[in-house]
Amino acid sequence: MSGFLAVYRREMLSLWVTPLAWVLLVVFLLLQGTIFYSIVVHFTSLADLAVETGPVEAYFGQESVFLLMTLLLICPALTMRTFAEERRSGTIEALLTAPVTPNAVVLGKYAAVLTTYVVMWAPTLLYVVVLRRTGAVDWHTVASSYFGLFGIGAAYLALGTLMSSLSKSQLIALLLAIFAEFGLFVLGVGEYVFEPGLMRDLCAHVSMASQMEEMSRGIVDLRRVVFDGSLAAASLFVTGRVVDSWRWG
Repeated sequence: MSGFLAVYRREMLSLWVTPLAWVLLVVFLLLQGTIFYSIVVHFTSLADLAVETGPVEAYFGQESVFLLMTLLLICPALTMRTFAEERRSGTIEALLTAPVTPNAVVLGKYAAVLTTYVVMWAPTLLYVVVLRRTGAVDWHTVASSYFGLFGIGAAYLALGTLMSSLSKSQLIALLLAIFAEFGLFVLGVGEYVFEPGLMRDLCAHVSMASQMEEMSRGIVDLRRVVFDGSLAAASLFVTGRVVDSWRWG
């Protein structure tokens, strides 16, 4: 795909030479560290633990609502500038007249924010390493949990990229992404509200909390993977059409 690597390198450079990625990284790690520390303190205060539960499972599963709420802020903040800032500053015209395809522009920018998202999660592996020194850790569960976070992040970031392409303001792009992602989160909560039936099944299928609850126990449901991938692919496809329309608009 013509120009993908050039756009990817350009976007990574613009992310990490400005304070944005570093500020988000610090805030993110402070929030995750606080959540994990509170979970560990809670578990150490319990006299009798169930065999199948532990701080890792609680962090990724039982208490994942705090983790997901963090993503509702971090993912939109990562993507708000991808297209909105380019359109506001007028640099998008130069990018679109370069020998790159609209799909390469979209995928290059998306790959950069997805890479940054993965880099932000990498230091949290130290939490597992610390616990490993105090007892056994199920690495299969850890791997499936991080895989679940990757899938949710990929979907949220793609949706945020789409919202950024619809506005020239970073603030509006941020709010649009938060509203869209929070809407998905609230829809997932419906599985605890509706009576058994079609609506409850639909809500359970899109529930990010249920996805993390399953994957924190080592269960990888292919339907969850398909949903995350479909949401990401659909969002990127529409973003590509929006960017392509600017050439003729």
